[in-house]
Amino acid sequence: MAEVVRMPKLSDTMTDGVVAKWHKKIGDKVKSGELLADIETDKATMEFESFQNGVLLHIGVQESKSAPVDSILAILGKEGEDVSALLAAEANSIGGSVKVETPKMEESLTIKKEIDEVKIPDTVQIVRMPKLSDTMTDGVVAKWHKKVGDKVKSGDLLADIETDKATMEFESFQDGILLHLGVQEGKSAPVESILAILGKGGEDVSVIVAAEANKGVQSPKEESVIVDITPQKTEVKTSIPASTIQHNSANNERTKISPLAKKMAEDKGISIAAIKGSGDGGRIVKRDIDNYKSNGSVMYDFVGVESYTEVPVSQMRKVIAKRLGESKFSAPHFYLTMEIDMDLIIKVREAINTIAALKISFNDIVIKAVAASLRKHPKINSSWLGDKIRYNNHIHIGVAIAVEEGLLVPVVRFADGKTLTQIATEVRNYAVKAKDKKLQPSDWEGNTFTISNLGMFGIEEFTAIINPPDACILAIGGIKQVPVVKNGQVVPGNTMKVTLSCDHRVVDGALGSAFLQTLKHFIENPVLLLGASSI
Repeated sequence: MAEVVRMPKLSDTMTDGVVAKWHKKIGDKVKSGELLADIETDKATMEFESFQNGVLLHIGVQESKSAPVDSILAILGKEGEDVSALLAAEANSIGGSVKVETPKMEESLTIKKEIDEVKIPDTVQIVRMPKLSDTMTDGVVAKWHKKVGDKVKSGDLLADIETDKATMEFESFQDGILLHLGVQEGKSAPVESILAILGKGGEDVSVIVAAEANKGVQSPKEESVIVDITPQKTEVKTSIPASTIQHNSANNERTKISPLAKKMAEDKGISIAAIKGSGDGGRIVKRDIDNYKSNGSVMYDFVGVESYTEVPVSQMRKVIAKRLGESKFSAPHFYLTMEIDMDLIIKVREAINTIAALKISFNDIVIKAVAASLRKHPKINSSWLGDKIRYNNHIHIGVAIAVEEGLLVPVVRFADGKTLTQIATEVRNYAVKAKDKKLQPSDWEGNTFTISNLGMFGIEEFTAIINPPDACILAIGGIKQVPVVKNGQVVPGNTMKVTLSCDHRVVDGALGSAFLQTLKHFIENPVLLLGASSI
């Protein structure tokens, strides 16, 4: 009997998975333990092996596509086995989104029939509400510049339309008599609804207006059926806005030009100062550019090209956005910054690296100092759980590591009991695994406190968003050489700024300040922090 293989939950934060690569194709035999696919989670790309034997009958997610956890990844069974019942059952379980059935919509079908029978004269042209901004869903007619019965020429100013961002002039692209105004001044209408109807004059457009009024009517019980009511012979043209462009001409008069005409002039290298407009109020419109003949003294302007690239959001970036958004907007953050004298620790690190088997970084020392400080202030090492606060007795420090898709936070477990060499080795191994997408869930789960260090990028000071479920995160800036006062004299010194982000539901200002004072004391007096056994 066929068996469903579902999208696995490969991390504690995973909600969707992307199939990076299939290692089997439909018709292949699959044995338990064989590699089936590579699945990209929010943290890493992981190999996924089959736990069943059988022939691969169905692939539910194509390569590079995503699907929710527990959705159908694949179906295995006997060769030739029918899996349509399994797919239909899955569709029904998620609300019938792919269920196929004959619609029962007598009212909607009646409307469809009536509209199909509408005969639109070839002379009639519908002008629809244009989409004048990327976020516009409705437009308000601020002012009509023509009234029913007026003659309209292509390029004439038709109306002022108020969008969600500005009020813009809207010109006609058609010639004709204005037969109908679809939106009255001061009223709004959705994008693509009828703004106006033009014709030769005398045409009856009441049927078109009635059909538009019925547009989208359908039985509320059958929302999956869409009725197409667009008249068969209606010519639909979307105009673009015309705006007033001002510049200093020879006689300092204002020059009006529509965006289309301006674009055409730029493309052809024509100076608009040399053109006389034939539109309303001397406006330069498309026909003026088409009819313009150069006298040899054309002024050329630079013409640039707008472009962009869009890429799908990776699973890692989706989860970073979700989790840190929840943290930032649910946990009341406050920030404490302290400057630390690094002169002595610089000398100590140089001495350690002359005997240590592995070079120790400042970040390794900070991890050790933070772990020792958390042991002194256990209430910092905590989590907000809604109806209770968890104070962790163990110290697991998350270390933020930047990779191409975002940030990963592997965890140095029991950091307070490890030597500097052990910490350094562990962090370096994590960095390699993170960049190779080889981290496992056990590597990034269980943090009780997090450190984010941007000092190596020359960042002097920054604030970090708390990494759930921690109550605090420490942002480490770079070491900077500055003048400092020692023994009453100004001398060269080295300092480093650290900023503690705190969840005010758990940690108060006095508690956070005491933690930073202890951290400062340990780093400025490394003899208290480091002994032979600590290296």
